[in-house]
Amino acid sequence: MLSRQALLRSVRTAASQRAVLNQTRSFAAAPAASSEKVKPPVALFGIDGTYATALYTAAVKTSSLEPTAKSLASLGNLFKKDPKLVDILYAPTLSVTDKTAIVAELTKTASVTGETAKNFLSTLAENNRLGLLPGVCEKFAELMSAAHGEVEMLVTSAQV
Repeated sequence: MLSRQALLRSVRTAASQRAVLNQTRSFAAAPAASSEKVKPPVALFGIDGTYATALYTAAVKTSSLEPTAKSLASLGNLFKKDPKLVDILYAPTLSVTDKTAIVAELTKTASVTGETAKNFLSTLAENNRLGLLPGVCEKFAELMSAAHGEVEMLVTSAQV
């Protein structure tokens, strides 16, 4: 049977290892020095909505909203042109090197610029969420439309 001190020592060691692992992870944006909250223009739901909102917040905090929007729009167009690409992103058998290669190819093909968008793609790959990328592109476009004050509407008219 393990002694109480041995158990406490193993818990402390595990906690310090987790702290080291958390320090090496990259996110879409570095933590802001000020705790200024950024409120997105509309609330989005679902996992892809959560990622789109996080990307919007990171882009606003790093003052790279327009380049990020252009990058996500070009990625969205790429997914519309090639539906097979979406199936590839959903493949659960992708290794880490495959994901890295996919992110590099997407970055090059869709001309993704800016560290925020590149870090975001890397974060999606790390979390095995690359399959959500087409939905994130659509939700981010909704956020950008709302931020610019655009409203989508459908006009129906009757013929006489």
